Amino acid sequence: MTRIGFATGYDHTVRIQDFANAVRAAEDHNFEIGFFSETWALMRDSVTAMAAFAMATNKISLGCTQIVRLRSPVLMAQTAATLDEFSGGRMVICPGAASEVHAKRHGFEHVTPALALREWVEVFRLMLSGDRVDYQGKLLKIEGAQLGWKPVRSRIPLWFAATSTTGLRLAGKLADGVLLNTVSSPEYAANAIKIVKAAAEEEGRDWNDFQVAILINTSVEDDPDAAIDAVRWEVANKFMPEKAVSQSKARQRVGEPYIDEDELPRLHSAYATGGKEALAKALSKKTVQGLTAAGTPADVVKKIQEYRDAGVHLPIVRPAAWHQNEAILNLFAPRN
Repeated sequence: MTRIGFATGYDHTVRIQDFANAVRAAEDHNFEIGFFSETWALMRDSVTAMAAFAMATNKISLGCTQIVRLRSPVLMAQTAATLDEFSGGRMVICPGAASEVHAKRHGFEHVTPALALREWVEVFRLMLSGDRVDYQGKLLKIEGAQLGWKPVRSRIPLWFAATSTTGLRLAGKLADGVLLNTVSSPEYAANAIKIVKAAAEEEGRDWNDFQVAILINTSVEDDPDAAIDAVRWEVANKFMPEKAVSQSKARQRVGEPYIDEDELPRLHSAYATGGKEALAKALSKKTVQGLTAAGTPADVVKKIQEYRDAGVHLPIVRPAAWHQNEAILNLFAPRN
């Protein structure tokens, strides 16, 4: 069966109950995973969303990003184990490093993201073992932490949410899989996978046991220009002035051909004069098309296949507009 996932949760006009119903529809269409992102945009939190999704479904895997340092690793393990029990062992956790933007918005000191990610994950895994955890790291000092019950699974899959070379290498060395970021082209995916695989092989790991997923901004309309316009707002998120410099450099180092640094001043000028809406309009059609799966149904099917051909095991489509949900679910519903 062709693997496909469905992501939701970004439409600020939609209730959490509706997101849960969308994931249930994805389950009815035989999608493999229902996914939710917890990001700097401060939409609904992933823990509550996962509980809602678990209540609405029976068999589909449930995944979410978890930004480390927003919760202690002890609380992360306690919560993940509870959700895994509640869902019947269906959870996948995608930890992501806390950036400087996260630090500013949540009021904690910025530290080396990779170091924090490593230590949080190490403690998280120790906690799920059920044993007493005493841990002395550079950032974390844990004494006598132990879950009060036996988790359903002693190892919940961790797919690192990664964009930069550092994050990708860390995923290859430590994670069970990698979740590549939205607003990324198949060319970027191919280059990122090479980095992850090389790091995994350095550790003597079996690549056949490793999962590669990617969140894909997906927009389907009969009018291809309408589809492109519908997804512009998501692409604009990655070009906001507070994120564009770090995002563009990180992606370019990996090998993203659809980010042009020379274009950034023009985009930032558009944002300064007209906000995010003006920035979205200023994005070139080529940029939006390159970084998303947007167009007619045939265009989108072809683009998703390009991600698979690049080495992605599990494409996770995220509709750009709520009214596109049904069309996208029907377009990619796997047949048993």
